[in-house]
Amino acid sequence: MQKSAIIWIWLSMVVILLDQFTKWWADTSLSFGEQVNLLPFFNLTLVYNPGAAFSFLADAGGWQRWVLSLLSFVVSIVLIVWIMRTPREHKWLAIGLALILGGAVGNLIDRALFGYVIDFLDVYYQQWHWPAFNIADSAITLGAGILILETLWGKSAQGSQR
Repeated sequence: MQKSAIIWIWLSMVVILLDQFTKWWADTSLSFGEQVNLLPFFNLTLVYNPGAAFSFLADAGGWQRWVLSLLSFVVSIVLIVWIMRTPREHKWLAIGLALILGGAVGNLIDRALFGYVIDFLDVYYQQWHWPAFNIADSAITLGAGILILETLWGKSAQGSQR
C-alpha cells in the first residue's frame, strides 16, 4: 500500500495561520483605504472584497457570500481527498494542492465570518494598481503555478502518462 501525501496538510495549516494572523494585523492596524507605502511598487492598503478574485461579483447584492462560501468548502473537500489519494512521492503535486487548500480555507474563514475577504497587499506600477490581495491569494497563485509546472514537466505528470 502506498503512503499518502496527506503529510503535506501541515503546509495548509501554516498558510491558514499566517493568512489569518496577517489579516487580523491589517484589520486592526490599518484604516480602511489607507495606503502605507513600503516600496516604490508596494503598499499596504486595507480593503474588503465581498466578491471573488479581482472583486468579481463584488456588487452582486449579498448572495455571492453564500455561493462563494459553498464553492470554497466543496473545493476544499475535493482538495483534501485529492491530497489523500496522492502518493507521497509526488511531493510537488502535494505541495501545490496543500497551498491551494490553505488559501481556499483562509479566504473561506473570512467570507463565513465577515461576508468579505480582507485584502491588504497592493502592488502597483505608476498609477496602475493590481487588485489588492492577501496571503491566501498568494498561496493559491503559487500552488496553481506549481501544479501547472508539475503537470508540464514533473515526475508525477511523466509517471501518469504510462
